[in-house]
Amino acid sequence: MSLTAGIIGLPNVGKSTLFNAITRAGAEAANYPFATIDPNVGVVELPDSRLDILAKIYNTKKVVHTTFEFTDIAGIVKGASKGEGLGNKFLANIREVDAIIHVVRAFDDESVMREQNHEGAFVDPISDIETINFELILADLESVNKRYERVAKIAKTKTDKVAVAEFNVLQKIKSVLEEGKSVRTISFDEEEKKIVKGLFLLSSKPVLYVANVSEDEVGVPASIEYVKQICDFATTENSEVVVISAKIEEEIADLAEEDKKEFLESIGLEKSGIDELTHAAYHLLGLSTFLTAGEKECRAWTFKQGMKAPQMAGIIHTDFERGFIRAVTISFDDLIKYGSEKAVREAGRLREEGKDYVGQDGDIMEFRFNV
Repeated sequence: MSLTAGIIGLPNVGKSTLFNAITRAGAEAANYPFATIDPNVGVVELPDSRLDILAKIYNTKKVVHTTFEFTDIAGIVKGASKGEGLGNKFLANIREVDAIIHVVRAFDDESVMREQNHEGAFVDPISDIETINFELILADLESVNKRYERVAKIAKTKTDKVAVAEFNVLQKIKSVLEEGKSVRTISFDEEEKKIVKGLFLLSSKPVLYVANVSEDEVGVPASIEYVKQICDFATTENSEVVVISAKIEEEIADLAEEDKKEFLESIGLEKSGIDELTHAAYHLLGLSTFLTAGEKECRAWTFKQGMKAPQMAGIIHTDFERGFIRAVTISFDDLIKYGSEKAVREAGRLREEGKDYVGQDGDIMEFRFNV
């Protein structure tokens, strides 16, 4: 699955620090857990404890985790929608990603110079969020207005049902954008969603907000006023918030797993912020994982929720989809409950799924095909 999340943020919010942690973490590991495949693209492994359990059950020689891709997007300034600064590059890069990771500063630091807001505050997470959102909204409004004028002429005749449907959606979007709100705040039915998808609007992309906090406060995020403000704003968009100390993530990126775990426990964290961020971004895009298991290899594979068995088979190899016969399937929970593939079969819990089967997260699958 080639889906990517773009990391954005204003200057001095910790965006680059976070991306450095993503591209550096686990660099010495063998199986490509993290790697920089382009100057601005990082691939991070998605930790999945189920693979370790499968490896023990099947006495596996090799374990392969699935991965997730992050893109470090050019910085933004006010006026980006009009081409100010690197605005054109910023907007073009956002069009190419599937989701947005919006890093927001949630810490005080006198050494970081920022313009004061109208109330004299140097740290104002909501103002930071609105600065970027406003530029995306302006760019979308310009795009929608152009499209609106063209479609309106055709829709007036009421003979073209496709044009009428699009015009109605454009009207709904236009009024919301003019109120200064993002497209993702609008509810659409399934047919409307198809139209919206074809408009490629920036503010329609799903967003995950990252509250970047100080090293001293990362263990007690609920007590941070800036984090509360970000969470309250995210609620208005039905978005999620992940709390991270980008500085800590960068510092521990090169540590061995045991040392990293020990350090995180010492500051009251069960797992690294990057792990939490990756899982949150993964689910934000509607992704799930199916598994393949055997003595040679246990592997995790990414699939889009709602995919049917033949499409899932095609993720492994196009021949598997082309000649698909059936998918021999065991749920991970059943395997844990009964302890072995043989016991699952004897309990009547091994399933043979056909072409209409919709895959579930944690399915352990073996595809039968003939080409």
